[in-house]
Amino acid sequence: MAALEHDLILVGGGLASSLIAWRLALDRPDLRVAVVERDGRLGGEHTWSFFDGDIPARDRAWLEPATPHRWPDGYEVFFPGLSRVLQTPYNSLTSDRLHATVAPLLGDRLVKGRAVEVRPDGVTLSDGRVLGAAGVIDARGPAPTPHLDLGWQLFVGRTVRLTQPHGLTRPTIMDATVGQGDAYRFVYLLPFDERTVLVEDTYYVDGPMLDRALLNRRIDAYICSRGWSVEAVVGEEEGVLPIALDGDIDAFWAEGPPVARAGLAGALFHPTTGYSLPDAVAVARLVAEADDLSSAALRTLIEGYSKSLWARRAHYRLLDRMLFRAAEPRERWKVLRRFYGLPEPLVRRFYAGASTALDKVRILAGKPPVPVGRALRQLRESGRGKAE
Repeated sequence: MAALEHDLILVGGGLASSLIAWRLALDRPDLRVAVVERDGRLGGEHTWSFFDGDIPARDRAWLEPATPHRWPDGYEVFFPGLSRVLQTPYNSLTSDRLHATVAPLLGDRLVKGRAVEVRPDGVTLSDGRVLGAAGVIDARGPAPTPHLDLGWQLFVGRTVRLTQPHGLTRPTIMDATVGQGDAYRFVYLLPFDERTVLVEDTYYVDGPMLDRALLNRRIDAYICSRGWSVEAVVGEEEGVLPIALDGDIDAFWAEGPPVARAGLAGALFHPTTGYSLPDAVAVARLVAEADDLSSAALRTLIEGYSKSLWARRAHYRLLDRMLFRAAEPRERWKVLRRFYGLPEPLVRRFYAGASTALDKVRILAGKPPVPVGRALRQLRESGRGKAE
């Protein structure tokens, strides 16, 4: 057993770990917190976005140094037969700014290395180093599991500098006027300045295999269709996000090492969007305010929080089953078009994971944009999972 030279070790340097380390540095700078990251860089190459309603104002304030982009005038969506501007302000946090903000707070406690064993008392790295700690949180991302029934949101994004202004005034969260193919597909646009824009091709699909070449061709075609000419590629990113359909959350938490798990590794994400930033912010606060940061106490704390969210979010999983199991892949866009025709406060609460009972009724009311028999089957099967 290694000496307990750390109070807390965070395994993996992604969003969840970075926010926990950041919040602890602000609230409890006396703690010896280490982050173990294979590449020695926090956040990878990612952009995380959120609506104002997703995160409390006090948390948007401390995230501001890592959130260089804000669009106060809301965002747009486009579907065949529906174009709409929604007024909720939108924000984007970047991995470059996250690393630049949090890495100096860690100093040499940002440990470059690959964890090969994670235990309640520490971590063993691939080069043989053993780091000891009173508390350990594993946040290395999702691992294959038989206990969660998942769909997937896959994307490739390219940030480009154009030769001329793009003409966008606000983000486009979904442009689903593009060809659909065998899955629900849309293009996501973030205009960072008048000539720089993130173009992201995204699709909801049954399996997690990302075809980068296909999505890159689609991005090329979309840029061409807008009449844009690229001066330079500024950055690239990609992602495979889980979409929760069903599962046994108790069995999910019973597998793996007996340590706390955060981020996607702890099923801490919005079931329909796959977004993990709001939950990561909440868990960072939860950990920073905990009296006991031992591995056992952290496991109890975060596992309990994850299970409570899972129980509260059963309705979103039902909607996901409607999308993935009731709708034909080429027709899935109709489910989202119908949703975006609903009142804006309902849409805002949906993204925040705070839908009211009336919201849930309104989302399902009327003739569904999927075959009625399949829709009724999913309604009958709702609640079959242990955690439902």
